[in-house]
Amino acid sequence: MKQTCILQDTETPEKTPDLLAAATLMYGRDGFKSHVVVVNASPETFTDRFHHVIQVAEGLVADNDPRAITEILETLHQTHGFDSILIPATTLGKMIAPRLAWRLKTGLASGVTDITVREGRVEITRPARSGTILETILPKGPGPVMMTIRPHAFEHPPEETVSTRISQYSRPVTTRSTLTRLGVEQNIIEPRDIREYEVLVAGGGGAARCFPALKPLADALNGTVAASRKLVDQGIARRTIQVGQSGKTVSPKVYLALGIHGSMQHLAGLRGAVSIIAVNTSPHAPICRLSDLVVQGDACEFIEKLMDKMIHHPHKNT
Repeated sequence: MKQTCILQDTETPEKTPDLLAAATLMYGRDGFKSHVVVVNASPETFTDRFHHVIQVAEGLVADNDPRAITEILETLHQTHGFDSILIPATTLGKMIAPRLAWRLKTGLASGVTDITVREGRVEITRPARSGTILETILPKGPGPVMMTIRPHAFEHPPEETVSTRISQYSRPVTTRSTLTRLGVEQNIIEPRDIREYEVLVAGGGGAARCFPALKPLADALNGTVAASRKLVDQGIARRTIQVGQSGKTVSPKVYLALGIHGSMQHLAGLRGAVSIIAVNTSPHAPICRLSDLVVQGDACEFIEKLMDKMIHHPHKNT
């Protein structure tokens, strides 16, 4: 049976089990044993989801110390011989993964968005060249297979549970970070992350002139506003609401793409979307090929008419 190690997502711990979906794609539902490394968090959060919860002793390391956590993962690999090590592509994860790959003398696939198995070989997909292409990586050598996984790229069914064993890691670390945390500042601009919404109203170049009109529409649909990289680069939208390879990977139930052409880097952020509705003057835009419904027309006119209909005929709204 394969052994896979998953590092806890310290930014959104509740999303940690989603990385199990990546292991399931590689080894099958019953083909691996899962180990999760937990730093300064309650192990009970991960019981029934992982076979083995490895709790790093309280106070042993700071949860923002990449050097110390790298050493712990290296030591655990020497003990368990992991076949794969999966790390969330967070700020901390991006600092740990290359350090660990170098220590283990193995390759690293970063920002992974998809995994397939063909004829027994694992194929790892990630956006490359600023999201203009999708790159396929074939792991070689003794391993372990190492990757960082983009947030919301995978989703593990919450109903899948397993028996859990909890152990503690208390071996002193010899390598510590020279960085000092001066403080933590909360982002007060966005009360909620766009990845938390079930409805996203996203604007692209075709909606640049009417971008402020997206918020009333999003509010009416109980959603929030998102944007393409083009509007962010033009200074029209904040980078915190950008969707795509250089922004955020989202998985809403409804993604309303208004005037978005749909470059490869943008489509890379839509892997988890359930339904996509595109409004575009060109029915041949790349976003249209991925959409469940395409409305050919001007995005700004569409917003105006839809809002008018919702205001004057509220009883017909669903």
